[in-house]
Amino acid sequence: MSGLRACLLSGGVSRRMGTDKALLPHPAGGTWLEFHLAQLAALPLPITLVSHHQAHQALARPLRDGLGQPITVLEEPPPREGPLLALERLMALYPDQDLLLCPVDMPWLEAAALDALLAATAGHAGAAQTPTAIHLAHDGRRLQPLLGVYPAHPGRRQRLRAFTAAGGRRLQDWLAGEAVVAVPLPPAGLRNANRPDDATGLWP
Repeated sequence: MSGLRACLLSGGVSRRMGTDKALLPHPAGGTWLEFHLAQLAALPLPITLVSHHQAHQALARPLRDGLGQPITVLEEPPPREGPLLALERLMALYPDQDLLLCPVDMPWLEAAALDALLAATAGHAGAAQTPTAIHLAHDGRRLQPLLGVYPAHPGRRQRLRAFTAAGGRRLQDWLAGEAVVAVPLPPAGLRNANRPDDATGLWP
């Protein structure tokens, strides 16, 4: 897994949930943020947490990634206008690496799904037709673009910079111009929880 890095996105404002999703209690113990970091730490990968929230940073800093190293914290500077800008900053920080992107609001996600996503990515790595394709989780109905592997090669970084410089902020719009491979994964683990009703069954 050389050149691969896990990146957890946790910089949202959680307007629809009405409270900080990352700090909600998870039935597995700890918070949603700690749950996701634990799933990522089960992989032999370095981890970067993307968040400007001081409480998130305080929870992450004592933890270790899958290599036993401190988790890196990327404190998002303004403007904070969604995951596409966060992805652009990650690609600039880690050029030519493959970035395993993961959102903090998939509280049913398990390490087995992450393993399957990485295995599918590795399986396509030697394919001449998609050597640098973005591999995205698919729940059987639609792509889940916040859970995927994004190779940060120079051409992609350049296209992403041009897209955001022109005012583009929608991840799906930018992805329309990129090579994408869908990776089918069990849908139960890919559910997003954006509102209190979405998290039914998770509350202690």
